Amino acid sequence: DCPPPIVDGVVFTGSGEAARAIFRQLAARPVDSALAPLLAETAGLNALIADESALPEQLVSDAVRSAFGAAGQRCSSARLLCVPMESSQTVVDMLIGAMAELSVADPAYLDTDVGPLIDTASVERVQAHVDALMQVAGVKLLGRAALPLPAVSAPQQPAGGGLALPPLPADARPSFFAPVLLEIPSLSALPRRECFGPVLHVLRYDSRPVDSLEKLIRDINKLGYGLTMGLHSRLDSAHATARSSTAAGNLYINRDTIGAVVESQPFGGSRLSGTGPKAGGPNYVRRFAVEHVICTNTTASGGDHELLSLA
Repeated sequence: DCPPPIVDGVVFTGSGEAARAIFRQLAARPVDSALAPLLAETAGLNALIADESALPEQLVSDAVRSAFGAAGQRCSSARLLCVPMESSQTVVDMLIGAMAELSVADPAYLDTDVGPLIDTASVERVQAHVDALMQVAGVKLLGRAALPLPAVSAPQQPAGGGLALPPLPADARPSFFAPVLLEIPSLSALPRRECFGPVLHVLRYDSRPVDSLEKLIRDINKLGYGLTMGLHSRLDSAHATARSSTAAGNLYINRDTIGAVVESQPFGGSRLSGTGPKAGGPNYVRRFAVEHVICTNTTASGGDHELLSLA
């Protein structure tokens, strides 16, 4: 249904498909309805790029948090990890090891790393994404975390001691999706549609050409999104290249790509990733205001206009 005429505007965070549906509904309102603006912040194919100078331990830690934190359901979650061919296997092996240590379980407990998706329909969409990719030539399954145990009659004792955890309800288990690590042969293999789930795509790139980083970023820009991008590098020249080349609204250097701090790190993107302005930025509140300009011809009433202006 179309939003009623009393709606002056819509603020939305979610998928690009849903944002476009809202656009169409606003446009379909009666002709005597106000032209309501839409502030949309959608997702993206967010990339985390590393060069040869990156510290593998820090890179893997940030990649796991960026891709699998909140079960990969953040709009800013990392979807693509680009690593140099020369050092890629070291990073991949460390990632697989880190994923094996992830606890996919009830988020009510502090030792849980990855919780469930919002519903079983989301699980089906993410699984369909993985299944479709596995049909593409050159795509490989590199690793996958373990799913939680089904419900049992007795409480589970967590590793390392502590309070016993109640069993996970049997009807809750279908909402979990174990984090997946896939390798893609090129950016062209990556679907253009957002995937809201714990799936990280690895791309090995040739870092030997001088302009390899700039070319990679520009190829990522061509995917059409512009929300977040991460760069792991100890080279100031690489930082400068990323700043000047990326279309992402938020660039994170030598850290993860999630958890922007409001006011100090305004958040938001453009292109397929949103309309702007950035949430938490200086222009956000202004977007909810309506400007009025009043112009008065003070000389039209006669008399000394300078004296009238003092009244």
